[in-house]
Amino acid sequence: MRQRRWLGALALAALFWANAGPASALDDAKYPDWSGQWHRTYGGPPRYDQTKPLRKQEAPLKPEYQARFEASMKDQDIGGLGLDRGYSCLPPGMPRQMSGVSRFEVLISPGITHILFERGDYATRRVYTDGRDFPKTDETWFVGYSIGKWLDTTGSGRYDALEIETRLLRAPRTFDQSGMPMADDREGAIRERIFLDKNDPGLLRNEMTTIDNALTRPWTVMKTYKKQPTVWWYEDNCVEAQTYVTIGNEVYMVDTDGYLMPMKKGQPPPDLKHFNARKN
Repeated sequence: MRQRRWLGALALAALFWANAGPASALDDAKYPDWSGQWHRTYGGPPRYDQTKPLRKQEAPLKPEYQARFEASMKDQDIGGLGLDRGYSCLPPGMPRQMSGVSRFEVLISPGITHILFERGDYATRRVYTDGRDFPKTDETWFVGYSIGKWLDTTGSGRYDALEIETRLLRAPRTFDQSGMPMADDREGAIRERIFLDKNDPGLLRNEMTTIDNALTRPWTVMKTYKKQPTVWWYEDNCVEAQTYVTIGNEVYMVDTDGYLMPMKKGQPPPDLKHFNARKN
């Protein structure tokens, strides 16, 4: 009797997996193959519009933010860091982290798509495709909160593009390392349409539009990522090689001997009132 029950349970399990297997494969066949490791296709500093130089992005900035941008570049020209906070290992956030400077991979499932980055200071992107709406919350994230929708643009029965809208973005944030600023509020939104190049499946395109109160109009660019022939992941920890020290409103560096040094000419030293003067 026990043997018959055991054989019956085994047969039932086999029937379940036989029925579940094809259904799972059929679901997988609906989604595009974005597997592998993706990286930027251009050289030089990472930037929002990869077709233009870092300091000549031609962003449609409002006068107030254009003035901030110019002040940031002026500070960098004399050795400072301007408005760029990347030195402190602060997460770059969106849209900056989609510049392609950090290699990434895309993991697709029916209800959520994950974009995982090599660099430790780049937060994982979770794109929810289960039909939910944006949460009613005062919480914000550097990477934002992303809602997505899969599209079949050719009518083939297979998805070929992912539309994403990202909101609830946390400040401070900049478009790139030049310190080109974004608004300080949480009203911005970033819209993306990601798809494989029709002529080259080794290229992943990202048509990105940023809507932000620092801009006079929405700013649209096309980003392109190339699939790497050899997948090799490095351990990239921002804090591991950190040599910058922020004291008040000033940023200093630590030299190879462990001493604090100025970042720019004429920079005042920090106030040492809590330390006893060194006696000779």
